[in-house]
Amino acid sequence: MIDVATTPQPPVDATGTWRIRFAAMGGSGEVVLAAAGAAQARRCADAAIAEVLRIEHKYSRYRADSVVSRINAAAGRADVACDSETLALLDYAHTLFGASGGLFDVTSGVLRRAWRFGPDAQGRPPQPPDAAALEPLLALVGWPRVQRDGARVFLPEPGMELDLGGFGKEYAADRAVAVLVAQGVTHGHVNLGGDLAVVGPRADGRPWSIGIRDPRRADALMASVPVSRGGLATSGDYERWFEHNGQRFCHVLDPVRGVPVRHWRSVSVLAPSALAAGTVSTIAMLMQHDGLRFLDDSGHDYLAIDAEGRLHQRSAGATQAVPPGMCAH
Repeated sequence: MIDVATTPQPPVDATGTWRIRFAAMGGSGEVVLAAAGAAQARRCADAAIAEVLRIEHKYSRYRADSVVSRINAAAGRADVACDSETLALLDYAHTLFGASGGLFDVTSGVLRRAWRFGPDAQGRPPQPPDAAALEPLLALVGWPRVQRDGARVFLPEPGMELDLGGFGKEYAADRAVAVLVAQGVTHGHVNLGGDLAVVGPRADGRPWSIGIRDPRRADALMASVPVSRGGLATSGDYERWFEHNGQRFCHVLDPVRGVPVRHWRSVSVLAPSALAAGTVSTIAMLMQHDGLRFLDDSGHDYLAIDAEGRLHQRSAGATQAVPPGMCAH
């Protein structure tokens, strides 16, 4: 059952574009598509939303019956049989681990046990954990230790965890777009919490204009990006964070040291798929100073703001940095 009513809203514009909002993956989602009428728009959107919810139910670490939770619950005790979709996602996680030099590690979710980004039960503000809290958790991090034998997966240490949240939304957005295409949709996009997968341009052929948020002003846009197909995703230090003694701590954690990254405020990437865009942006965040080189080598267009507020971008092969206070268009 869809969490939010999916009755299509009035057309966004005169071309017959419909906007259907829903809740999934801990946030808001939206399907935007061109359709001949409300019935067709709802049928196509409901199919795409059902695919997003299927993936959420299957891989969410918040659900005890998910594949990920079953693997984690069996850590140190037993292996777990996995289907071809799950094995393909684990293969992708392996590729990301290698491409990032070990920084994109789907076993690093255990570090969240030491970090909280809101007040505790007594209302006390968050603060960085000490080394004694991080050390035993860092001992549980390490993708190469995950054992895979055919279709079976085993975490060798009790307390180890897999967490596919680092690319789950982007994968779901791409899968939802595939469902829309199968339904005959040729114009539209799926937006999951700001991560976008695009079916095709507007019905009149114009690209979608997608705003990229200013990481220091929630009500302001840093730029607008024209997108006709592929995926657009952003990683940043502004989604979950706190300040302590004048220093900002965000939810993107270095799996080697167990502490938040600091070099980038946000990294947005345009790629052939939302999955590629999201993982490239996250790896760039994790690589910190080396992230700009990684972005250049990726071949994708990007827009990134470093910790000093300088904006770096590449569009149509050109890369530049813009001083603080300026914005690229």
